[in-house]
Amino acid sequence: MADVGKSSLGMDANVAAALSYVLGWITGLIFFVTEKDSKYVKFHAMQSIIFSLSWTILSILLVITVIGPALLGIAGLIIWIICIIKAYSGEMFKLPVIGDTAEKIANK
Repeated sequence: MADVGKSSLGMDANVAAALSYVLGWITGLIFFVTEKDSKYVKFHAMQSIIFSLSWTILSILLVITVIGPALLGIAGLIIWIICIIKAYSGEMFKLPVIGDTAEKIANK
């Protein structure tokens, strides 16, 4: 596990980053707004926000069009778990498109 330092919230940055995914955009927003120092935490928090909102929008669109919402749910769950594990292990894991956007916003 890579050492990503401490969060300004008083916990290890990898723990804060992993927790930012737990309730999707809600915990992502909480950690993004409250974290003052760790770009690692801010990145994962923003990626959590973007991913969970995108996942929600896609789920709604697929339910409306009746095209496999269960498959999207399973895929989203797998991606969500991978993000938590990668964040906890100290890895700067970026999802395609979403990761670059999250990194730009987190580094402002």
